[in-house]
Amino acid sequence: MSLQPVRLLPSFREKIWGATALEPWFPSTAQQIGEVWFTAEDGQPLPILVKFIFTTARLSLQVHPNDAQAEGGPGKTEMWYILRAEPDSTLALGFNQTITRERLRESAVSGEIERLVRWFPVHPGETYFTPAGVVHAIGAGIALVEIQQNSDTTYRLYDYGRPRELHLEKGVAVAHLDSHPGASVPVELGDGRRELARCKYFVTESLEWARPLTWQPDPSHLDILIVLEGAGSIGGHPVRPGDAWLVPAGAEPFPVAVEAPLRLLRTYVP
Repeated sequence: MSLQPVRLLPSFREKIWGATALEPWFPSTAQQIGEVWFTAEDGQPLPILVKFIFTTARLSLQVHPNDAQAEGGPGKTEMWYILRAEPDSTLALGFNQTITRERLRESAVSGEIERLVRWFPVHPGETYFTPAGVVHAIGAGIALVEIQQNSDTTYRLYDYGRPRELHLEKGVAVAHLDSHPGASVPVELGDGRRELARCKYFVTESLEWARPLTWQPDPSHLDILIVLEGAGSIGGHPVRPGDAWLVPAGAEPFPVAVEAPLRLLRTYVP
């Protein structure tokens, strides 16, 4: 693998709840794009999966298993960083009050689950950490970056009557039955860095670069740098919003040029 920053390749995925307005991160399109996944050019799996998500309707109420519960693969703990949100946009995370598994099963069948989950109003710049087991849904009118374990194991509990497969028994079995604290509180690290989320699967920071610098990669792990705003170059390569760059473990220091102040997310496995 090259020991210089390498651009990851975006893969656009159409969804029934997706959006056509993807700017400024990607060109707008006639297709309803719900997810943009980033993968390595050589096809090798990365330990962290990065996605942009765009919504015009609610995603299903769903839950992901943990590593021990997943069948034949890792579980899925994730986080969301809100890029854009309409004034009435919400996310569902956990329940208004603790419920039983039987109540969860019955409410998923009847539709009452929509009222039992807690819907949080969301705003750009917020971070929501979603461990495996938390029942959740992304609402309409949102653009966000999702950072997660590299797994797509999802158990759908309720889908508003849309004709898609549900996974009721598996979902009920792995679901946490209590509340969620809502948006995370960032930790200031200095020099334009803030820690947004930390768990054993990933750490995510926000970075603000207003002037040229030399980036010193950590030799112990790879980084993924996700460009949200601004213009400039990384290691001599032009960057723009919507880019994701892989910085391999052991990479040499590289220059960062700033033409317009850059705002990025940095994520890695601790």
